[in-house]
Amino acid sequence: MTTSAVRVSPLFLGILAVTAVGGVLTTFTNTAALTGGIILLVLGGWAASLCLHEFGHAATAYRGGDWSVRSKGYLTLDPRRYTDPVLSIILPLIFVAIGGIPLPGGAVWINHGALRGRRVESMVSLAGPLTNLVLGLILALVVALVPMPLGLDAGLSYLAFLQVIAFVLNILPVPGLDGYGAIEPWLSAPARRFGEKARPWAPLVLFLLLIGVPMVGRWFFELAYFVFDVVGGDAAMTSLGQSLFRSVFGGL
Repeated sequence: MTTSAVRVSPLFLGILAVTAVGGVLTTFTNTAALTGGIILLVLGGWAASLCLHEFGHAATAYRGGDWSVRSKGYLTLDPRRYTDPVLSIILPLIFVAIGGIPLPGGAVWINHGALRGRRVESMVSLAGPLTNLVLGLILALVVALVPMPLGLDAGLSYLAFLQVIAFVLNILPVPGLDGYGAIEPWLSAPARRFGEKARPWAPLVLFLLLIGVPMVGRWFFELAYFVFDVVGGDAAMTSLGQSLFRSVFGGL
């Protein structure tokens, strides 16, 4: 993929700027500035990661033969280009704000007929979750290796954990999620037909299980914390960042 195919949206740069302002505010000792900074850092960082997740799908599809993603604006990192801004950006942000499980955004529309084989189709599906995993790894390494104020440490740790949760959630082989998209090209025709029928409601059932069945939710977060530990995440700093973040949104 040539660099000329990628044109970064000013809106995405604005999201990064808001995230950076939040990071600066977390270095203040004033409680209001610190808490506000963590909110901006986490929400801005999460919005940016949603764009990067969808960009990962689109960039891989472009390399794999679907050049239509360029004309659709998917390579601009503009959140307005990704299917439905409400489903892709706003709704996931609301879920994060109220302290729930990070909701995956709406997927970009890929012309699978233009892709060069099943292997490429699988790679396109995996590109989004792997983007989240790489972001989580980078953030965890920054926290571990770079001395920084406590507030910034906590905010980045919580943002890193959200990336890992997004990876674990999206990689599940549930119709409608990226994990299923990765294996779908290799399934039998009857299995694919069943997956197509289950796609609209299967993610909702999964979320209801995660929220309403304690054992399922516990298993999921144990897996997420295991992956977070593998990438070098700091669970204590994550807990502090989450507490500060939810001190504002936790009552919603």
